[in-house]
Amino acid sequence: MAKRMILLEFNELCPSLLQKWMASGQLPNFRRFYDSSDVYVTEADELKAPNLEPWIQWYSLHTGLPYRVHQVFHLTDGPRAGHLDIWHALQNHGRKVWNCSSMNAGQLTGQNALFLPDPWCGSQETNPNDLAPFARFVAHQVQEYSNKENIASRHLIMEFGRFMLVHGLSFDTIFATTSQLLRDILSGGKTSWQRATILDKLLFDVFKYYYLHEQPDFSTFFINSTAHLQHCYWRHMSPDEFSVMPAAEERDRYANAILFGYQQMDKIVGRFIKLAGKDATLVLATALSQQPFLKYEAIGGQHFYRPRNVANFLEAFGLRPNQIEPVMTHQYLLRFGSAAEASAVREVLSRVTLNGQQIFGFDAADAGSLYVGCQIRTSVDRSASMQLGGNLPSAPFFEHFYQIEGSKSGCHHPDGCLWIRRGEHREHAEKVSILDVFPTILEYFDIPAQSCVGKSLLPQTGEVSRTFLKGVAAAAA
Repeated sequence: MAKRMILLEFNELCPSLLQKWMASGQLPNFRRFYDSSDVYVTEADELKAPNLEPWIQWYSLHTGLPYRVHQVFHLTDGPRAGHLDIWHALQNHGRKVWNCSSMNAGQLTGQNALFLPDPWCGSQETNPNDLAPFARFVAHQVQEYSNKENIASRHLIMEFGRFMLVHGLSFDTIFATTSQLLRDILSGGKTSWQRATILDKLLFDVFKYYYLHEQPDFSTFFINSTAHLQHCYWRHMSPDEFSVMPAAEERDRYANAILFGYQQMDKIVGRFIKLAGKDATLVLATALSQQPFLKYEAIGGQHFYRPRNVANFLEAFGLRPNQIEPVMTHQYLLRFGSAAEASAVREVLSRVTLNGQQIFGFDAADAGSLYVGCQIRTSVDRSASMQLGGNLPSAPFFEHFYQIEGSKSGCHHPDGCLWIRRGEHREHAEKVSILDVFPTILEYFDIPAQSCVGKSLLPQTGEVSRTFLKGVAAAAA
């Protein structure tokens, strides 16, 4: 029987929290996975900010290249970088591959590939085209989740609904979605933060539909909801670690938010164990994890603000980019006709201030483009006005911006999880690099790894491929 593998990419889950909640019996399916796997703690490619970001680390994992080589720094840079990733490497050797929303990855084409871009890489087309309605709806929901003024259009919702009805929508997902919406109504919206986990269930249904119909050799499945909950609610889970305390009502509401996220992912793990059966090896990777974020405690935590309508805001200055691409919750990539035009726009926006502080921050981009985002991180008074520069009058800050709910209380940590489910439990004490994942997957499929920084972990799992044995024979000769 041909080898198959499913790589579960559960962004930023923490080894310590998994251990804690598995031990207490609250994550039974993770426990099943763990007890039948080779278990590693991974170390990220880059250990400190600003390079300890998921869109950098996942790109390193997928290509086997360290950041110092690939230099992919921004979300949406990956598809344009052109490095050989794990899906193309396998596809080049005749394997059928299925990339389901993996972060910062380039498009896959051809009959032996399926591709659903991550919600921020909207420039990448789905394969097959049938997936496009799902991709459009999910991209809108993820990019605009915090903006109550930009809800999905009726057309977007209808085409998404039609797609799901014939592409695997399950009773479990229908029941979970209906129950969630009912809870939101009965609670007056106090449980709306839980909606992010519904996307994971919808994504699993779509993954399963194509997995069963297309029978890919190698598949990846990326979800991010619990990483989002950790960023938002670590303070509520462990208030004693912080100096700034949430209000009692808020603390009670979100105290178990992160555990809720892990438990929802636990249910998906159970469904994957059933889907894989004995035909496929399951691998769990998190790339990195999180820890309490204490840097901004002196100013009441870190806050984020986002333009209500970035196109309208720019239009007020007479600025008209050729294209506006959201790349993070608070940041956009603006594309112009020339480098000179991009430079002129940067000069205009750099004059926009709040209490003497420049509102917009900028990152380097290719010629003719500009990364721009609100860099205000402190609490802003509701009556605050911003200065627009030049001869323009001041304007109320919250007329043009809104505050994203909550303050950031979880930040990135370089430790991650790597579990390779081969039927036996072995814990490996020594940390391994995320760069080891790429050659391990190639070794699993008997494909030689060339120019890899990392090393294959398969010999440690008790499985030695034909390629490995040939290498040993060659070395002995």
